Amino acid sequence: MKVGDSWKRDFMMNWSVYLLFLPVFAFFIVFAYLPMFGVVMAFQDFSAVRGFFGSTFVGFQNFIEFFSGPNFLTILRNTLVISMMGLFLGMPITIAFALMLNELTFLPFKRTVQTISYMPYFVSAVVIAGLVIEFVSSNGIITNLLVTVFGIKRENLLLNASYFWGLNFFTDLWQGLGYGAIIYIAAISGVSQEQHEAAAIDGATRLRRIWHVTLPAIRPTIVTMLVLRLGMIMTVGFDRILLLYNPSIYSTADVIATHVTRMGIERMQYGYSAAVGLFNSVIGTFLLITSNYISRKVSETSIY
Repeated sequence: MKVGDSWKRDFMMNWSVYLLFLPVFAFFIVFAYLPMFGVVMAFQDFSAVRGFFGSTFVGFQNFIEFFSGPNFLTILRNTLVISMMGLFLGMPITIAFALMLNELTFLPFKRTVQTISYMPYFVSAVVIAGLVIEFVSSNGIITNLLVTVFGIKRENLLLNASYFWGLNFFTDLWQGLGYGAIIYIAAISGVSQEQHEAAAIDGATRLRRIWHVTLPAIRPTIVTMLVLRLGMIMTVGFDRILLLYNPSIYSTADVIATHVTRMGIERMQYGYSAAVGLFNSVIGTFLLITSNYISRKVSETSIY
């Protein structure tokens, strides 16, 4: 049977499945693949009036302008620090939270904790940013707590650049802790109870069983999530940062994504913004491929 005939036969048998897939296919074509043509802007002094074919070609000038700019190292540092804090601090905390939830035996309390931890994820970033702005104002609840406990200077914490990394980290943790733990809870639920029972018979404590039974069992899930997070290390929650930051804290709050937004929308430097976005995407793709390759070689676990 020819390949074309087998495809037609499969289509006739499963036409309803293909029909359901059609909107997904159209979505990726329209919003993922067709916009790739816009990459050409990165090599142009792009003008919305002249368009793609009328704008002046400038080669790598936009990239040179970004790399040699006075803010390049600061923006890159902020992006990496914020991403690394989420990766090396946020991810272990999320895994620990999932493990603690799994150890709870009183179901009503467990479900209550899960529900409360999930709720912030479904709140709009605008609302979250508004709450944070209110909490860390000069008379906000968080500011009052820090002044009372640690004796810091009373001020609006979002006007002090030294506080932004910590505030952003805890905001991200607060909003994403419960939702991020879902996949680990699902992986933990698949761990064989027979292994736990055997370890308990051998005298292993609860912590020992977590370390020697649960964690090794969910290691493939942890590695997969780690690879995905490494691939997105250049991408941070810029929507929340964009709502929180201000010129007085650009030194620690400005990241690549917000820099692209500001230069593209506010200053209309479309070619420059496209070049910075392309650089970000290339680095992210490289990190994803590299981390996946290393993971496959070291732990025999990979996403492809």
